[in-house]
This record gives sequence, structure tokens and C-alpha cells, in this order.
Amino acid sequence: MNYNVAVVGCTGMVGRKFIEVLEERNFPVDTIYFFASARSAGITLKFKNNDYVVEELKEVNIKNKKIDFALFSAGGDVSKEYAPIFARYGATVIDNSSAWRMDPEIPLVVPEVNPEDIKWNKGIIANPNCSTIQAVVALKPLHDKYGIKRIIYSTYQAVSGAGMGGYNDLYEGYKGNSPKKFPYPITGNLLPHIDVFLENGYTKEEMKMVNETKKIFHDDNLKITATTVRVPVAYGHSESINVELEKEFELKNIFELYKNFAGIVLKDDVQNLVYPMPIDAAGHDEVFVGRIRRDFSLDNGLNLWVVADNIRKGAASNAIQIAECIIKENK
Repeated sequence: MNYNVAVVGCTGMVGRKFIEVLEERNFPVDTIYFFASARSAGITLKFKNNDYVVEELKEVNIKNKKIDFALFSAGGDVSKEYAPIFARYGATVIDNSSAWRMDPEIPLVVPEVNPEDIKWNKGIIANPNCSTIQAVVALKPLHDKYGIKRIIYSTYQAVSGAGMGGYNDLYEGYKGNSPKKFPYPITGNLLPHIDVFLENGYTKEEMKMVNETKKIFHDDNLKITATTVRVPVAYGHSESINVELEKEFELKNIFELYKNFAGIVLKDDVQNLVYPMPIDAAGHDEVFVGRIRRDFSLDNGLNLWVVADNIRKGAASNAIQIAECIIKENK
């Protein structure tokens, strides 16, 4: 059986990656529809060597179509307005914005971690933040076997996480041009500032990681703190994750967990300088884990280094994997 798929926000960085990943994974598409703002309406995009005209996102262009899946990456305001419209006309919306993530009525899903939550969706499923997705994949085997008491996130996030504007700032900076997206130059620099600052002194990105991790693991008692940093890398978020586990562990058993966990690639052979890097993760859907070592400063402490492609696993691929889970469940 094939399905009708809509890509909303199709001309953006993640929207175009939706199209690419749908092709790569040979998703069972019958008809594909592309939606964007009035500014982009009328242009053509290719899917499987066929040209498709981009339509303006408005209800009149939605209601006459039978859409099974709507993949959204068009910003929170657009999602708030249009996701319920697509759902009302029978589509399952998988939304990449932050609009629905913390809504208790909307499942927040990473297929390797909590696929069972898909079952209680009412037409909208939220895709977590890119930095959260790769973190919870790496934490899932630890959470299941040992329990987690506390998490310290320190992230090193690629400029593509800020869209084309962030990407352009990096490369224009090499030419000596001033940034347009970021408040300071990112070329040859680090910015300890992703999204807006909140009253508690944390950024919105940092609180997304805290709150989304708790929701995905269904554990409001998890103790979590985060510092998120933008770095001059095009693609691939890197994270240093410090974990305090509930139970004692042997390091060799941690390695075995990661060797056998779907969706994770273990790269940890420090004697031969093997460890995950963004350049390895770019273009891949797996989460790369390495630099696994005991934290000797506390009981049951563990350090991890986690890398993934933020536009693929951190956005487009995760959403499409959710749709694949739904198809599999309905067979």
C-alpha cells in the first residue's frame, strides 16, 4: 500500500531534507504534495525525477486532497494554525516545530525510545528538538537497564540548526562579512547562546532539552541541567553527556549495550583515536556514541560523547521513521 504525503515548509532546509530522505528510504509514496508560503508558491521541486509545483499553504488547497501523512517544518506559528487543519481532513501530522512538543495531549516521539506513544496520537505527533533526539537515543539503553538519576548536557551544535541563515553566517564569515542570523560572528568563534534567554538564565534550547527528555522518558523526577553552545560546524551536533545512574555498572557491559542497540553506532577505540565526530555523522541517520568512561567523581557516574546529523536524525529522518512505525503498526 502506498500513501499520500504532504511536505509543509518544503523549500526550507529541513523541508528539502524530508524530500531527500523520503526518496532514500523508498517511503511508499503514492502522491506527494508540496506546500509553502505564498512567496514560494509556483516554483517546482523534484521528487523521484518528477517535477511538482509548490502550492500555497491555505485550507482551500488542503481540503480537496486525501493526505495520509503531513510532514511539517514551517515554524511554530504555521504549525499551530495548520496542523489541526490537516488532522481534521484525515492526515497524521508529524511536526518538527516546538509548537506541540510540551502539549500533554500530543505524543513526543523518538522511534528507538518511545514508539509506543505513537498509539495515543489524535492526528498530531511532535518531533523533538534535534539535540534532544540524539541524546535520548544514547540514554535509552542506560535508562532501561540501570535507571537514570541525573543528566548534565553540554552541547556543541552546528550552524545548520539555525537554518540557512546560520549556515550562511558561517561561510560568509570566512569572507569577512558580518553575521546576519547570529548576534556575533560564528566563524572562528563559539556562542553559548541558542534560542532566546529566559528569566531563569537558561536559554529556551536548554530548557527544551530538560523538559523534552522528561516527557519522552515519562519521568518528571529526572534531574537534568543543560548548557547549549553554537559552534562553527556546518552539520552534526555533538554532545557531552554526564549521567548518574541509579545502579552500579561495569564499563564492559555499557559497551555491550551500545554494540547491540538499534540506531546507535559505537565508535570508541581511543588507543587508535577512534571517536565520533560531526564529519562522520553527516549524511547518516544513526546516533554515534564514544568516549565512554566512568566519572570517578561520584558513584555510578558515566561520561558519553554523542554525535548525530541534526538535519537528518535530528529532524527529517526521525519524522519519517515515525511515519514508518505507523505504517508497520497498521499492517
